[in-house]
Amino acid sequence: MTDATIGHDDSGLNLPTYAPLRFPFETPPAYGDFIQVAPEIYWLRGSMPMALNHINVYLIKDGDGWTVLDTGIATPEIQQGWRNMINRLGGGPVKKVIVTHFHPDHVGNAGWFYREYNAPLWMTRTELLMARVATAPNSPMGANTPESEAFYRSSGFDSAQIEAYQTRRARGFGFTSEEIPYAYHRIQDGEKIMINDTAWEVVVGRGHSPEHACLYSAHHKIMFSGDQVLPNITTNVSVMPGEPEANPLKEWIESLAAIRDRLPDDVLVMPAHNRPFYGLHARLTALIDGHEKNLRELHALCDEPKRAIDVFGVLFKRKIDNDVLFMATGESYSHINCLVQRGKLAREVDANGVVYFRQTDAKQARDVKAAE
Repeated sequence: MTDATIGHDDSGLNLPTYAPLRFPFETPPAYGDFIQVAPEIYWLRGSMPMALNHINVYLIKDGDGWTVLDTGIATPEIQQGWRNMINRLGGGPVKKVIVTHFHPDHVGNAGWFYREYNAPLWMTRTELLMARVATAPNSPMGANTPESEAFYRSSGFDSAQIEAYQTRRARGFGFTSEEIPYAYHRIQDGEKIMINDTAWEVVVGRGHSPEHACLYSAHHKIMFSGDQVLPNITTNVSVMPGEPEANPLKEWIESLAAIRDRLPDDVLVMPAHNRPFYGLHARLTALIDGHEKNLRELHALCDEPKRAIDVFGVLFKRKIDNDVLFMATGESYSHINCLVQRGKLAREVDANGVVYFRQTDAKQARDVKAAE
């Protein structure tokens, strides 16, 4: 992974086994090509130069033109793929560009669509503001900052890992995004967006990003899930250096449960990564239960003090090398902070500023023993 895939973790949480998902499309479209998934809906897959090597984006017929759902990273190849797809389908104006959230593989070409097709950008307000901050010149997001270095040192990084962090962050967060348009159309949870005379309901999720917009059509029985629900990989839910005490995992778990209560199970889920699938409720339940299982195992591990980098084994199946170290650390902190705010872990800082976490009852027992 690279910074452009921030928000995606293909290391795999240790999830329980649930009813198998059903995948109606055996093979995804080749890069630059497309598959028609419904009478008015087309699926394009764009390449990404990283471990998570693709992004699913979608084109929806909208009267005499088109609505775009997510845009891919800003590369000439993906931009040409969009041109080819629209031309092969008969051309016409791009009337809307709806972006689920601010990560570069989703918003990267929004500015290009605005300039190439005069297509307005539709996003939730928080995601739009985050995109502007992330892609601004000299943005602290993804860049080397004293706060970021202190965050990773306190997590247990050694000098070599700090150097790797500094090297990898040199390009900044927004190097695969074009300039974000200044004007935009705000979308909100529960709003109905009309596309080709069909209502698509905005369903906001949180945790992976602050105001992630999914789209649901009762008419088509389709949900565009972005990164909020993925079938084969687990969406990264991370604490970032700019907000070290955040609790995104609480928001994530609550959002997944709310979507399960809100939407029917018989929808075709069109995700940003992997293949479209059926089995929404089973997947949501597996994700919730998997995180709760990991929280229990993390709590058990912390009967003795542990740093953020000491807990990877209970969260990830794969070895954590420098390619995924920063995302894994953010994911570890999301679980740690959730347990801290549940009152299950206590924070301790040593003389070097390194932070350790211990079960609250274990800490209390140690403090009592020390006082005796």
